[in-house]
Amino acid sequence: MSILVLAEHHEGILSSNTANVVAAARQIAKEIGGDIDLLVAGEGMNAIAEAAAKLNGVTKVLVADNEVFRHLLAEPTAALITDLAGDYTHVLAAATTIGKNVLPRVAALRNVTQISEIISVESENIFKRPIYAGNAIATVQSDEILKVITVRATSFDAVDEGGNATVEALDIFAENNQSAFVQETLAKSDRPDVSSARVVISGGRGMGSGENFKLLDGIADKLGAAIGASRAAVDAGFVPNDMQVGQTGKIVAPELYIAVGISGAIQHLAGMKDSKVIVAINKDEEAPIFQVADYGLVGDLFEELPALEKQL
Repeated sequence: MSILVLAEHHEGILSSNTANVVAAARQIAKEIGGDIDLLVAGEGMNAIAEAAAKLNGVTKVLVADNEVFRHLLAEPTAALITDLAGDYTHVLAAATTIGKNVLPRVAALRNVTQISEIISVESENIFKRPIYAGNAIATVQSDEILKVITVRATSFDAVDEGGNATVEALDIFAENNQSAFVQETLAKSDRPDVSSARVVISGGRGMGSGENFKLLDGIADKLGAAIGASRAAVDAGFVPNDMQVGQTGKIVAPELYIAVGISGAIQHLAGMKDSKVIVAINKDEEAPIFQVADYGLVGDLFEELPALEKQL
């Protein structure tokens, strides 16, 4: 009884959320007493395989090195996992764009039900996951012979390095005549990525305009923070949608989250309420954001932000 974890990578670097998924796999492994294998698929995977082998808890790194897997397109990657899945009781991936694209296909090909975005492992076949935008937590039990699971990475503390897993090359090829990689356009920033930053400061509709988001820059620079936004701010055209935090944006759980001019709609709270410390700045003392905030400041953000930056 073993567990297979799909490793994500980008531009030659192993994604940090892989360590979080391995942490979830380790909790399952304690229940079943099985091994954890990490699947690294792509082209030129030597460096990524070496990094993956260092993750604590990983028994073996399986490397599928072929051009067809370069961008982890759903069709060939799902076909690869499906070929391997017969040797495993659980298949896990992060609940990211890639995981949400690949694992439903694996579940369909294996004729089993997927369990999405788990936040807790209760036993080897019982898991908790948020529903209704995080308003309720469902406890799900699966009796499937193969459990296909996506993991909300922010709910599990990443495993450390220090492991020494064996690396094994796979001689498996998957054809792909259904899809092709065209291009990707990435936003460049000197600041940390919102998804992995230790500190995040986000602005909402209360910022008033995209120009006013510059008020967050000084504070972000002093705290080494990433800058995010609510859906309302994105929909208003203040900032691009890659900054959006929330149910339909990025799920974050930094050590410190500062919400500025954000009322606290349920969709936004679903994306950041697992933050370790939440600070809210809003002129409306009845704003829902204060219900989840550890510290709240009722005031005009155009006065409070310059004062906060000065104090920092």
